[in-house]
Amino acid sequence: MDVTVLRSAVVLMVATLFACDGVENGSSQLPADASTNASGGRIFDAQCALCHGRDGRLGMSGAKDLAVSKLDRAQVAAVVTNGRGAMMAYGRILTPEELDAVVDHVLTLRRSP
Repeated sequence: MDVTVLRSAVVLMVATLFACDGVENGSSQLPADASTNASGGRIFDAQCALCHGRDGRLGMSGAKDLAVSKLDRAQVAAVVTNGRGAMMAYGRILTPEELDAVVDHVLTLRRSP
């Protein structure tokens, strides 16, 4: 299978998962009582784990190993917001609060030095 076709299929699957992830009335808002850490993990599991893996180390479709990432918080936020390589941009899909929660979660996946 052509890599471009495979990437397109993965992006479509991720977008479909997001659309089916309990979102009602076109809103991506999380329940108000969800903690930032839990909501970041939930969004990561639904949107990112397919390629990065739940622990951030899977590396499917060229996804980076998040456990060894050297990016600072602002750089991680920029990648999540704008995308990179085959990774889609989430800046227009997630709210600013959801983006912050995902970035917080990604930073927790790093291995301790």
